[in-house]
Amino acid sequence: MPLFYPFIYTIHLEKTLTLAKFFNTMKKATTLSIRLILIIFCLFIFGNTYSQHKKQTNKMLFGKLVKTEVINPNNGRIRCATTEYEQFLQAKNPKRMSNTQFEAWLAPLVKKYKVMRATSKTAGTVTTIPVVVHVIYNGQPLGVAPNITDAQVQSQITVLNQDYRKMLGTPGGESTNPVAKDTEIQFVLAKQDPNGNPTNGIDRVSLDQSSWSDIDIEATLKPSTIWDPTSYMNMWSVNLTDSTVLGYAQFPDGTGLPGLDASGGTANTDGVVSNYSAFGTIAYDDGSFLLDATYNRGRTMSHEVGHWLGLLHIWGDSNCGDDYCADTPVHHDANYGCPTVVNCDASGNEMVENYMDYTDDACMNIFTQNQKDRIVTINTNATRRSSLKTSNKANAIPLFANDAEIKLDINYASDICGTNPNQTTQKVSIYNRGTSNLTSAILNYNINGGSNTVYNWTGNLASNKYATFDIIINSASNGTINASIGGANGGADQRSTNNTSSRTFIMPVSPANYSYTNYVFSLQKDLYASEISWNLKNSSGTILYSGGTGGTGGAYSDAKGTTLPALITKNWTLASNQCYTFTINDSAGDGICCGGGDGYYDITTNSGAIIVTSGSSYTTKESKNFSTNTLSTTKFEALKDIYLYPNPTKGTLNVRVPNSIGLPNSFTISNSLGQIISRKEISKETDLTVNTASLSNGVYFITVAKEDQTKTLQFIKE
Repeated sequence: MPLFYPFIYTIHLEKTLTLAKFFNTMKKATTLSIRLILIIFCLFIFGNTYSQHKKQTNKMLFGKLVKTEVINPNNGRIRCATTEYEQFLQAKNPKRMSNTQFEAWLAPLVKKYKVMRATSKTAGTVTTIPVVVHVIYNGQPLGVAPNITDAQVQSQITVLNQDYRKMLGTPGGESTNPVAKDTEIQFVLAKQDPNGNPTNGIDRVSLDQSSWSDIDIEATLKPSTIWDPTSYMNMWSVNLTDSTVLGYAQFPDGTGLPGLDASGGTANTDGVVSNYSAFGTIAYDDGSFLLDATYNRGRTMSHEVGHWLGLLHIWGDSNCGDDYCADTPVHHDANYGCPTVVNCDASGNEMVENYMDYTDDACMNIFTQNQKDRIVTINTNATRRSSLKTSNKANAIPLFANDAEIKLDINYASDICGTNPNQTTQKVSIYNRGTSNLTSAILNYNINGGSNTVYNWTGNLASNKYATFDIIINSASNGTINASIGGANGGADQRSTNNTSSRTFIMPVSPANYSYTNYVFSLQKDLYASEISWNLKNSSGTILYSGGTGGTGGAYSDAKGTTLPALITKNWTLASNQCYTFTINDSAGDGICCGGGDGYYDITTNSGAIIVTSGSSYTTKESKNFSTNTLSTTKFEALKDIYLYPNPTKGTLNVRVPNSIGLPNSFTISNSLGQIISRKEISKETDLTVNTASLSNGVYFITVAKEDQTKTLQFIKE
């Protein structure tokens, strides 16, 4: 508990006891009236002291500074970022409901539901919600962070059901509070994927990024991995760049109110996010779980799913605020740890055991009747919540003995020292969706529809288990790899609908070569100077030059300066016939353009005549490779200076081509699945633009072609 709370109670004890006597004389007052008086009283009693601690820190969430009360004073953790995320969504989409509009829409519906409940017309109706858990990792083996095991994922679903169904023998089931209720909402890992094929509801996605900032998650991760949010509740287990954040959820929207977004807001980001170390419960740990020492009972997701279903924080996100549930006591603020505190009217303890407080996992055990009323009403009326009641994705489908599924991971463009420009690696995952163990499978694949290559896989996979292996692609240009299952367990594969997968592959690009040995590195940090770190490595991975610790696991603070720090200038002398990798990190995930002041970096020749690389706008990390006095053998070298802007883009995307290259012949746009969306012939400068209005938010690739040369670049549509 924050240190100022005991001070508050001491200072105001006399006023509190006096007003408590006053409330004892008002036994005939209505509950609503009392709650209104309590709120007014709280503002009076705590107003001055509370305003003193509502200060902003130097930590960023969704592009804005975080207030001190969001951070646990005991351990520095951020229990929930849903409020900050909702503010971000409202600012991004003016048609998204404000908090006031949402409550105005919801109040009469809740009232109507309560009348129906009183007449027993809704009693005993249990809603089952199909869940898909996207486990995001970076190529790690199963059970190595953040690639959590199936058992850890399943343990989280178990906790959700224990908490939302108030199951006997669990913390929720043992609550003796008379207002504790079974919400009659239950969760099950999906048994059908979006194509109607069998799944265990765990979608493992290996992406070329070690950690994810909140901005990266919203702009890239969610749109490229989400399953239909009208049929599934999407959950993401990720390695958050800011490891102090435990999770956040997208609040429901899409009420059909006049003038508001009838689609329900941003559909391709709808779901719940958790740091992998807060996903699941230690109660079922089989020795493989990767869990936080404090938040290890699965209650981060019980809390966040509550937001996803329309519940507010129990203190209403303000001192003695309103969560619109009459049977939850008015809270002075968020509670941390497992405290015993006096509530705003001094008549008893606050409901610190409520799942919508910020207390430790081990202390939570209650949803109330009025919280249930909100949940059921939202689940009946809100867009993308009401449709889940009739989703069939939790229904089992007939299984076969021999059923192998193939998946090709996303292939990312690379510009890596020592890489063969005519060779790349494609990671393949094979899943057993049959009832018999999968011990062998035949894989057929081709490049751009060419000749077939056979790969014989052997192993031993139980149902719903998987294995990965690599295919080496030799190609002179970018293209598409098409793969299919040709047989399973020495015979025919009995399900054909999950036997094929295609992906665009992008060949490595040899780094730009410069005939110099002396270079100048310049770095202007922004006001959050301690968030930045950088290094330069040679071909063998040895760090030659470096600076800062932010974003690399070292100690740093989020202290915001009042003036820009001094410009950093370093002279580098680099050996010939070497390839170098420059990397710059930002611990807050917002680059050096957006954290206060105008930051930038660049690498030039010693005369400053040639810029090797420059930048400022990036998220967590940005890297650039270049070589010195090295003869380039790649035919992509002539197109090395093509780039896209603005990237990410919300509208028009520009393709910048240097005059020395001249106009390209054409470019094509493909999605993350390798499907070509459009092709454009280039005849004049004005053709070097792309109208992205028709594209859904997500990750895309544009391949620029000139004669027999091509270059593929990635862009993000927001």
